[in-house]
Amino acid sequence: MSIPTWVGRSLPRLDDPTILRGEGRFVADYAVDAQWHAVFVRSSVAAGTVRSIRGPVGAHLFTASDLAAAPITPVLTRPDYVPVAMPILAGAVVRFIGEPVAVVLGRTPAEAEDLAEMVEVDIDPVDPVLSAQLAIRPGSRPVHDVTFPGDPNTVVDGRIHTNDFEGAWAECDHHTTIEVVSRRQSAVPLETRGSVAAFDRRTGRTTLTTSAQMPHVVRTGICDSLGIPASSLRVIAPDVGGAFGGKMTLAREDVALVHIARTLRTSIAWIETRSENFLSAWHSREQVYQVSGGFKEGRLVALRADIVADVGAYSCYPVTFGVEPLMAMAELPGPYAIEHYAVRARAVLSNKCPIAPYRGVSRPVQTLAMERLMDTAARELGIDPWELRRRSLVSSFPHTSPSGLVYDEGSYTASLAWAEDLAQREGLAQRKADALRRGRLLGQGLSVFSERTGYGTPAFAARGMAITPGYERVEMDMDPSGYVTARIGASPHGQGLHTSLAQLIADHLGIEPHRVRVISGDTDSTPFGWGSFASRSMVICGGATANASEALAEQIKQVAGSMLECSPRDLVLRGGYAYVVGSDVGVALDEVARTAYLSSHRNPGRGPGLYGQGVYDPGGTFSNACHVVEVEVDPETGAAEIVRYVVVEDAGVLVNPAIVDGQIHGGVAQGIANALLEELVYDEHGNLLTTSFLDYLPPTACEVPFIELHHLETVTDATLTGAKGVGEGGTIGAPAAILNAITDALSGYGIDVNEMPATPSRLRAAIRIKEATR
Repeated sequence: MSIPTWVGRSLPRLDDPTILRGEGRFVADYAVDAQWHAVFVRSSVAAGTVRSIRGPVGAHLFTASDLAAAPITPVLTRPDYVPVAMPILAGAVVRFIGEPVAVVLGRTPAEAEDLAEMVEVDIDPVDPVLSAQLAIRPGSRPVHDVTFPGDPNTVVDGRIHTNDFEGAWAECDHHTTIEVVSRRQSAVPLETRGSVAAFDRRTGRTTLTTSAQMPHVVRTGICDSLGIPASSLRVIAPDVGGAFGGKMTLAREDVALVHIARTLRTSIAWIETRSENFLSAWHSREQVYQVSGGFKEGRLVALRADIVADVGAYSCYPVTFGVEPLMAMAELPGPYAIEHYAVRARAVLSNKCPIAPYRGVSRPVQTLAMERLMDTAARELGIDPWELRRRSLVSSFPHTSPSGLVYDEGSYTASLAWAEDLAQREGLAQRKADALRRGRLLGQGLSVFSERTGYGTPAFAARGMAITPGYERVEMDMDPSGYVTARIGASPHGQGLHTSLAQLIADHLGIEPHRVRVISGDTDSTPFGWGSFASRSMVICGGATANASEALAEQIKQVAGSMLECSPRDLVLRGGYAYVVGSDVGVALDEVARTAYLSSHRNPGRGPGLYGQGVYDPGGTFSNACHVVEVEVDPETGAAEIVRYVVVEDAGVLVNPAIVDGQIHGGVAQGIANALLEELVYDEHGNLLTTSFLDYLPPTACEVPFIELHHLETVTDATLTGAKGVGEGGTIGAPAAILNAITDALSGYGIDVNEMPATPSRLRAAIRIKEATR
């Protein structure tokens, strides 16, 4: 590799000008050309048997009996998992309000909406199961017929119990137990889901243009369901207006659209409404943790946990409804050097919208549980909470966690120390006094966490996934004019990956980033890949890109060596030239490229052109960070305002620091919303009460403070580029730090805030109870 000149620079994102000029193309921009528009008729009953579905005479109405499609049945090959089938359209049984039962077509969106209003669905209701805690009780009505024997609604029952745990637990000199509750939330991207399925009568192929994170996986899932070859379906993910995990799963609506488009030999568009998005587009984070810590000589050494995740009515493809509880089980110890571990993690069915990954998946709740545990234990032990963490953090590497994860390295203690320097603890008492004079209660909170990132096929195989995401492939060529095109299987949707990869390629090939074009999101023109999710794109796609760049660089050197009559080993690529090492003798890369294509006879022993391919499938690594937050609470209203936010993040090598900062800023904003604002609320009949932004509150500029951001760059050997994932870190650390700060602010009342979101009504109710007993 040539001397780096571009990696580490905060270059403007290459795709920003197009978006900022309003020239981006999202799915709705393609929908205007469709011959038909689809509306999905959805169940208005949470649980029941479908008696009949009747539509307008002559309307294009499709029900489950009209679809020759197999149900979506994600599989884990492990004994603690029970697979559940999700039909493309509900047939005899509906299992949540918002479940699609029929599709109706109109020539315009308005006509389709009018026809949908005329469809009559007669459902015989039964009492819905709406609480995981009630669903696991003996005698509870099963949501599906297939669960563990004697357990009506548990579909994942994971357990870890290290050797002699009970003996080690008994030897601890202090135990702390807490319960942490996370309410149901959703990714709510700015652009809802949407797709256009267009059948080409000339070729017999169908093109699905869809707002998705994993276009190759979407194609595989649809083809498996419909029993058609992959070559008959092209999937395109154009500009995507936000995803955050909610678009990495196969939508049953997409299967239906492709089937109907093929059947009618036409094109059909569907754009999800905001209320549909809330009702049906995957939820997350509804979990309850019972966590106990065993401490010995002021250090956390043992951990016991019982985790229950409400996963809704079905399993998501391809990661399954095990994604939250199994991640929680594996990663709950986080950055702490815990030696003894006993955990049970369950996925429990309910008559609610199914869950799927949302930025951070289980880790925001895991971190909340662990960091509330540490603060509570510090208070009980009379130890400074910073000191208790310092004693308990992993400090030597490599470290193997009690769940078997190998931490290659980490800067846990260094991040904590730097954050403490920035926390201005010496002036905290005065700041609290100043706030009190204004009628406010000020508190400071922190959180430390590790984020498992960039893990490849081995990690997914170990989880038991029948479909094992992980590796990435990149194909690259330099054209006759010396410009480079890279085709990637990853599918970025706003992260700036094209820019970061262009910087990486530029350094490997000794060119400028503007000479690099990156293509993604089209199954016809990119190699098979797993898309963008799980803080992995820069690590895994970046590694594959580095390998492809090196392969291309070797070909460039071979041609240049022939032109300069020297060995390729004696050449270095820099500044758009291939130079003989230690001299100014060289040849321009555009001349090399022209020769490779147009005068290939001058390069005996090799074929024409300049190409490179790369594959990368790592075991994974860990990012880590420390967040410090100061919050002011108004005891009269319960409103909490963040007045200071500090992040010390270690994401390894920063290819583009500005893009990394943006990822953390956005993640913190969503973490703030998780902690204070966002909650999906169902009533006792299974009706979702929060179906608009009037009821479900995303963060605005008013709630997100200035974020003081600092970076450590601990380089890891576990990744090819030295980079670690960073996309989810802000969301993971924020809720725990915020709730710790609120608990500190309310310490005078003796209130522990262990439930998120910590809304004003919840905080005011807790304060009112304490005031009444004074």
